[in-house]
Amino acid sequence: MRADQKTVSLLYFAVLREQRGLNAETRTTSVSTAGALYEDLKRDCGFTLSRDDLRVSVNGAFVDFEQPIADGDEIVFLPPVAGG
Repeated sequence: MRADQKTVSLLYFAVLREQRGLNAETRTTSVSTAGALYEDLKRDCGFTLSRDDLRVSVNGAFVDFEQPIADGDEIVFLPPVAGG
């Protein structure tokens, strides 16, 4: 693994889980922020939601999309959830 690469755990919910076809996965990336990671996922996995439609959590805390990510982080991109 290159020095700038990190391995992160991703959890998927709602429409992102449906679009990805997975509940969770581990991904190796060289991007440095949560937002850049989502843009990679959007391109690679065909996610249809924009960043404006999501919240992001890193290691259980809601953060900004400019949050730096590190090796071993658990990252969740949370789409809007409808309920009733």
